[in-house]
Amino acid sequence: MRLLHTADWHIGQYFFGYDRKEEHKFFFEWLKKTIREYNADALLVAGDVFDSPNPSAESQKIYFRFLREVSLGNPNLQIIITAGNHDSAARLEAPGPLLEDMNIRIKGIIRKNEDGLIDYQNLFVPLSKDNQINGWCIAVPYLRQGDYPNAESYSKGVKEMYDNLYNELLKVKEPHVPIIIMGHLQATGSEVSENDRSERTIIGGLECISPEVFDRKDIVYTALGHLHKAQRVSGRENVRYSGSPLPMSFAEKNYKQGINLIEIEKDELKQISRIDFEPPVKLISLPKTPKPLDEVLSEISQLPNGEVHSDSPYLELKVLITEPEPSMRNQIEEALKGKSVRLTSAVPYKLKHNKESKAITYEELRTINPMEMAEDVFLSRFGNEMPDSMKSLLQNVIEEVNR
Repeated sequence: MRLLHTADWHIGQYFFGYDRKEEHKFFFEWLKKTIREYNADALLVAGDVFDSPNPSAESQKIYFRFLREVSLGNPNLQIIITAGNHDSAARLEAPGPLLEDMNIRIKGIIRKNEDGLIDYQNLFVPLSKDNQINGWCIAVPYLRQGDYPNAESYSKGVKEMYDNLYNELLKVKEPHVPIIIMGHLQATGSEVSENDRSERTIIGGLECISPEVFDRKDIVYTALGHLHKAQRVSGRENVRYSGSPLPMSFAEKNYKQGINLIEIEKDELKQISRIDFEPPVKLISLPKTPKPLDEVLSEISQLPNGEVHSDSPYLELKVLITEPEPSMRNQIEEALKGKSVRLTSAVPYKLKHNKESKAITYEELRTINPMEMAEDVFLSRFGNEMPDSMKSLLQNVIEEVNR
């Protein structure tokens, strides 16, 4: 069998207000070609199909058009999709009965029986080829509170969930038939960018899951979603994140996008390889380190001229602020006229000062002179003393208030 592992599509994401639908369409065209080129038997999508639990009609149209076209072009392709934390589990799974005729299985809801017990077998999907079961997939969506067995912590509850799934599958599968695990979680030992809020807000402080839970007999590969950087987990070759096909923030601009190819032969893992994807839109950060506005404007002048279109690069500017500059935005916009880039943000960086701060009481706070406080704030933000002209204006305001 040949399996392709992808995740974290985030269809419908707006990048600093810019619609990314053309980027997603470009990726899906590439993915369709790749599936045909490698003659894949199954496509595994490990969560975060959409960027929002309530995706737009346009986002859903892109998604369903891809599923229809890839199924028609590859009649023997099996597709397994799980819900991520950005997805609505119920909404994603709702069209399941219709999509089953296209050999597509979607797992979003953790179902329970009449006794309130988890229906583990509902998450089992046989991997079939030539009318024969050549493997089993345990397709686990993002687990929310109440989805997993009662435990003293999230990590222990999720571990017990996977343990129970594995033990239940052993009751129905034939010996030596390989197992594929799918999950949408943060595994211990995985790498997250320090500056990437889009990843750090996903788990929301809940504990990471130890990859040891996947170290079981017959589990040949674990396809994870959630983290946007493609990576192995804790040195395990067969426990991997595929990463997102598009960078979700400037913190991810140096990530390598693509999907994973898993080849299974004679019931054993033969090879895992990476298939690279080149996103159609570049992310540019100028300068490499924050510089004063004049130098930033000089670097902008070196950008290529041309019209702005759907594949023009996204631009982030890093401006070192040493004093208030009310016209900064206007100067930047003027400099960008005729440049074939799309400005996302002009991030101000401030010089730090070494003045030691200390905690004070409420009574001490009442004795502080407003002018002194303003001067201290100005110094902390801009690294130098407040100009006399500004002090004079502020003093007039203070006197007006105290009248």
